[in-house]
Amino acid sequence: MSETPALAEPPHDCALCPRLADFRHDNARQYPEFFNAPVPSWGDANAAIMIVGLAPGLKGANATGRPFTGDYAGDLLYETLKKFGLASGEYDKRPDDSLRLHNVRICNAVRCVPPQNKPTGAEIKTCRPFLTGNIEAHAPIKVFVTLGRIAHDTLLTTLDLKRSAYPFGHAARHDLPDGRVIYDSYHCSRYNTNTGRLTTEMFEDVIGKAKAAAG
Repeated sequence: MSETPALAEPPHDCALCPRLADFRHDNARQYPEFFNAPVPSWGDANAAIMIVGLAPGLKGANATGRPFTGDYAGDLLYETLKKFGLASGEYDKRPDDSLRLHNVRICNAVRCVPPQNKPTGAEIKTCRPFLTGNIEAHAPIKVFVTLGRIAHDTLLTTLDLKRSAYPFGHAARHDLPDGRVIYDSYHCSRYNTNTGRLTTEMFEDVIGKAKAAAG
């Protein structure tokens, strides 16, 4: 990582990725009530656990302005965090509900909703400094949970680690040279749960292990 801390959050009108900025503007015309901007990270400022997702969903975080809020992935994620005492309050799929995170912070690798939920490699690279900035701004982080292979690979690159040394695998634990830990999980999307690729029990297993590793 760079020696100079990067910005932790992109500006509301970020234009670094022209395709994503154009898509946001199109969405703003079609859905003027949506957040339609780079979605900031969210959670405990002194968290020991950081959950790294890929990007906001069009009618989820892009609509609400809070990670994993407003779509199915959030239903499973936040219910699981509550089960392990890492969240409290009621998740009502809106940013002004009573849900609060404890010892957890959530940050997407790409902050803007991408067309067809598929950011390009160049867009992932361009947005990486904001992931770097978040990690540097929240130094107590001991454990990362990556949701999906792309989030996993992006985090490794952000941490200047070789992907070949830490291959992605659901529930895999990766002990890093600096003492921190990465746990991998399949993304908690509706597609993965509907197809049986990820079950509630499988996801709970990862979150439980991450909590234990965080101490």
